[in-house]
Amino acid sequence: MVFSFELATPVTRALAWAVDAAAMAVASSTIGQVLQALKLLSGDWASAVSVIIYFAISIGYAILLEWRWRGQTIGKRVLGLRVIDVDGLRLQLPQIALRNLLRLVDGLPAFYLVGGLACIFSRNAQRLGDLAANTVVTREAPRERTIEPSDLEQIAPAKYNSLLAQPQLAARLRSLVTPEAAALAVRAVTHRDGYDPLARIALFRDLAAHFRGLVEFPEAAVESLTDEQYVRSVLRVIYGGTK
Repeated sequence: MVFSFELATPVTRALAWAVDAAAMAVASSTIGQVLQALKLLSGDWASAVSVIIYFAISIGYAILLEWRWRGQTIGKRVLGLRVIDVDGLRLQLPQIALRNLLRLVDGLPAFYLVGGLACIFSRNAQRLGDLAANTVVTREAPRERTIEPSDLEQIAPAKYNSLLAQPQLAARLRSLVTPEAAALAVRAVTHRDGYDPLARIALFRDLAAHFRGLVEFPEAAVESLTDEQYVRSVLRVIYGGTK
């Protein structure tokens, strides 16, 4: 299944990083004020702590936020950007750590010259950290309009839902599905009658495979579902809470 995303430009990425840099500067300043008091006790000790904290903030800031916010930092949220896996898979912590640790290289010799050139000349606007971690930075797709109850009944009728019968797995699936994947599924179900029969089968097969790859439900809960029924059940999990 191929997901289509709009890549972030080097300019928007630079603006997002400027916002992040400002956020890190505020954090560093706040911690610096605390360290001023420590200097009264031991100047050398305070200097060592300052170096450690600087590294923790400059690297750990992006790693922590991109992990907790699924590919976003404060700057990326403001600019509407998100880091995603090239293959559309869920970002893993090692990927996030690798792409951010390599900022030390991308930032050379100054002002992200290496990273900026890599973005310009790479096919998918990837800096070295992205190339190593197999990630890209994309623009967030405009959010779909809110799904109303009447709309939900048309695309995923509130009959017995075997996925909702597994509440813990359903909650995990809901947390892992991206807005983009959910929007694709909504469009697929909404326009299903207009597709060529073979294309319809292939589309729902790929969508179902994507969602099944996120969370594995017991065989007994899914064995009787066609791919299209599975996708509609997933939409009921995402947008509704009725069995």
